[in-house]
Amino acid sequence: MSDLTEVKAPDGAGGGRRSRRAGGGAEARRAARVGKAQTQLTYIKRQIPVYEVLSEEGLALIEHNADTVLQETGIDFRDDAEAIQMWKDAGADVRGERVRLPRGMARELIKTAPSIFTQHARNPERSVQIGGDATVFAPVYGPPFVRDLEGGRRYATIEDFRNFVKLAYSASSIHHSGGTVCEPVDIPVAKRHLDMVYSHIRYSDKPFMGSVTAPERAEDSVAMANMVFGEEFVDQNCVMINLINANSPMVFDDTMVGALKVYARAGQACVISPFILAGAMSPVTVAGTLTQILAEASAGMAFAQLVRPGAPVVFGTFASSMSMQSGAPTFGTPEPAHVLFGAAQLARRLGVPFRSGGSLCGSKLPDAQAAHESSNTIMPTLLAGVNFALHSAGWLEGGLVSSYEKFVIDADQLGIMQAFARGIDLSENGQAMEPIAEIGDRPPEEGRHFLGTAHTQANFENAFYRSRVADNNSFEQWQVEGEMDAATRANGIWKRVLQDYKEPGLDPAIDEALQAFMAKRKEVLPDGVA
Repeated sequence: MSDLTEVKAPDGAGGGRRSRRAGGGAEARRAARVGKAQTQLTYIKRQIPVYEVLSEEGLALIEHNADTVLQETGIDFRDDAEAIQMWKDAGADVRGERVRLPRGMARELIKTAPSIFTQHARNPERSVQIGGDATVFAPVYGPPFVRDLEGGRRYATIEDFRNFVKLAYSASSIHHSGGTVCEPVDIPVAKRHLDMVYSHIRYSDKPFMGSVTAPERAEDSVAMANMVFGEEFVDQNCVMINLINANSPMVFDDTMVGALKVYARAGQACVISPFILAGAMSPVTVAGTLTQILAEASAGMAFAQLVRPGAPVVFGTFASSMSMQSGAPTFGTPEPAHVLFGAAQLARRLGVPFRSGGSLCGSKLPDAQAAHESSNTIMPTLLAGVNFALHSAGWLEGGLVSSYEKFVIDADQLGIMQAFARGIDLSENGQAMEPIAEIGDRPPEEGRHFLGTAHTQANFENAFYRSRVADNNSFEQWQVEGEMDAATRANGIWKRVLQDYKEPGLDPAIDEALQAFMAKRKEVLPDGVA
């Protein structure tokens, strides 16, 4: 497997200076580094403690308030008579489409959900743990636009979709293929889910997500998974994880409820995720937002257990603040980080996995704003103990754009998170007593530095994280290599990765069955907007 490693300026970038490139040992060493095969990293198994912002009293207060919301205000389950009847049968207070749950009812129902589960990939080595001390990084999800340095901002196509699947497959620090890595608008709405799911299956062997834009599209996703894994295996194991958004405030619509029912009945995981723009879709305070998130997510997770007790669920939240001047979403600010930390604690108390975070930003370009806002989101993601981190790479412009260059930059940062999560090495090698003694015994005239010690020589290749994007060479070396900034270096990297990409391989019989199924479905699905 290749990796997002090689730095090569795009055509025309810095061309006037490249002719002065030095040809010495530094260039040879860089070539050796970038040409070295990269090993796919497993999902993160955190060796560091989680960071918690709420006391026991604070958590109990928010849980009490969320129960009050569920009992007195309630949650709407719209345009789904079956869901309403299921709630009635379970003992909820149902009036029209409004469902009110007695105190503790949601928490009691959620007890049947697993605290940890495995999402199986078609390559068993790529399977991931969801929950516990694990963190899984998945790519950006949902943007209708893409951006790269040459093409600028434009509507996404199925070719872009396949490219991002290939980039995620090739990135050692990304553990999951994701879902709607961009919205391929060149395929009719009613048909594109087939091509998207197929792309994840064919061009990657990492775990993937199914379609949730209509219940019948969820059914198609399950049918395709059955062809890959076998119906019995799918029924008894999680092979897809799927994003079910609450229509905040306090509404689940028929599209989301319908998709939830399909996946829960099939034993597939549902991320129940309130979509919060604080100030518009929740109160402006952190505690008020956490109360609403807990109420909405609990109602959705409890409903999944009514559909099929034991169905895997993930407590999810997407929470951002908003500019009170323009109404635009803002990212990387303190309040959403507090929401993230608090919601993670609430999920652990419920005993279910947690989804949030990512590399979020409002910037229009992969610039300093994008970097700062993304780092202010991805570090809390790791420290909070998020189990499934959607939008970990490629997110730009408040989620409207999947950026090729930012995908590469973010993937590099995810590698840093992976290294940080390992904690401190306290092994004999990590304690490094031998080189300290060696240097202490060395006469001053021989130079008391560690560069020449046997310990340094044995460890220098892996002692420190090596960024695939950052330039740490001298000014002169940077100058002769084209004076590239981070985005320009990232541009060369993604192009090289796609050029070197090799498919993971798919059983021809499975491929034939998938394509036949897709062709048959497309014959009856409309080409117009649906």
